[in-house]
Amino acid sequence: MAKYLWKVSSTQAGVQGIMKEGGSSRRAMVEKLTAGLGGSLEAFYFAFGDDDVYVIADVPDAETAAAITLTVGASGAASIETVVLLTPEQIDAATKKSVDYRAPGA
Repeated sequence: MAKYLWKVSSTQAGVQGIMKEGGSSRRAMVEKLTAGLGGSLEAFYFAFGDDDVYVIADVPDAETAAAITLTVGASGAASIETVVLLTPEQIDAATKKSVDYRAPGA
């Protein structure tokens, strides 16, 4: 399973939908959505600022995360940014990989 953070900004239509259906219904929808794709919801929070909602979820792979992102974006109710989250152990593994890189001008 891979862990993702979705930062969601609602459009006017999206905010109207939230006002009509409530915040807990959105969380329930995301729980159902992720479970239906073989994943699970870890956290769901509304927020002030540029982003209206923060979601952390585990989904099987990048293709599943992309499908969610594309579907939400295509709805017109929200814009969404997807962030891949890595565990400290994944970073430990990354530090052990050899990368043949040369900085420009070096």
